[in-house]
Amino acid sequence: MFNPIRNFKKPFWHYAAIASAFAWILILVLFTSTASAHVTVKPSQSPTGAWETYTIKVPVEKDINTVKIALKIPEGVAFKQYRPVPDWNVELTTAEDGTVTAVTWTAEGAGIGPGEFQQFEFVAQNPGEPAELAWDAFQYYSDGSVVEWTGAEDSDRPHSLTVVSAAEGDADRAGSHGGTDAGAGTTEDAGHDHGSPNESAAADNTEMSGSDSEVSSASPSNESSSGSPVGTTALVLSACALLVSLVALGLALRSRRK
Repeated sequence: MFNPIRNFKKPFWHYAAIASAFAWILILVLFTSTASAHVTVKPSQSPTGAWETYTIKVPVEKDINTVKIALKIPEGVAFKQYRPVPDWNVELTTAEDGTVTAVTWTAEGAGIGPGEFQQFEFVAQNPGEPAELAWDAFQYYSDGSVVEWTGAEDSDRPHSLTVVSAAEGDADRAGSHGGTDAGAGTTEDAGHDHGSPNESAAADNTEMSGSDSEVSSASPSNESSSGSPVGTTALVLSACALLVSLVALGLALRSRRK
């Protein structure tokens, strides 16, 4: 005899399984895009006219090594000096007037391996007027491929942005040598040294050593906060997919018992 209830449950189980599968696929896509490792330049905010210590963080998003990273210096930014990193060669590209327009770090050894990251530091003076600095970066891999981090903020390969603004207290920060902001004191000291970039970088190593732990801990927190809305969405979808799966499983077990 025809049983409408029994014939209804079979397609329901079928559609529930399909819906659950699609939900899990969507979650995987969201988590994959969230986990994509971006080349970033910090800080994201800085006072006008300040000598700032910038840090470029280069993670590896492929299964092969990164062997070179090139960073374009935004117009209006006066590059001063860089911190040398063992096993990495630094090349400065300059314009006819001597202005540094790009910095390239090239590995002398294996470079940055999968699952690793490297940080490079340099000192530069911000423009005297409020501006939005776009840091275009080019990441070179050992197979010859290049990832261009030059897109807009909502693109797959965004460049980092630093907002330069004249906020209250900027003058105090720029003139302070012993305040709570170690980076500000360091960049101010570096701004008074007008020697060659290599000599200044060597002298700057001792002064900036106290800010290493602060820079390393700041970058992950900034990245995780920017990805929190996507993480919340993925969590909600995961809960919904789990609920659908449990309901479908319960109906399947009930059908078998009957």
